[in-house]
Formats: sequence, C-alpha cells, structure tokens
Amino acid sequence: MTSTKNNRYQKKIKLSKQNRRTRWAPVWVVLKKLGKGKRVHPSAVTRVKRNWRRTKLKIKPRRMNKNYLG
Repeated sequence: MTSTKNNRYQKKIKLSKQNRRTRWAPVWVVLKKLGKGKRVHPSAVTRVKRNWRRTKLKIKPRRMNKNYLG
C-alpha cells in the first residue's frame, strides 16, 4: 500500500535528478578543457542537453490504490 503523497515525492526526486543533469558546466571546466584563450559557452561542454519543451522524460507516477473501491 503506497500513498499518493509518496508517489508524488518519488516523481519529484526523479525530476530533480534530471534537472541536475542539464546544468551548464562550471567555468573552470571550460578553461581546463579548452584553454584560457577560447571563449565558449559552458553549455557546450555539458553532455546532456535537454529542454522541457523539446524532450520529455517519460516519468510516470507509480501505481496508486483505487480509492473508490472502498
């Protein structure tokens, strides 16, 4: 028996993990990888490029109990 509150919490955890994966790289990573003279946007170094409009995560909430059955 899982509660609805716990299901929403699990979904929020998954969304927050995916949100961390789409962040830009820190400035020091860009400097270390490409050198001091190269001016590149930090998003060019990140591996995962995802947008909330372009690609969806396909995260479904877990199965919930049917409250109307009694």
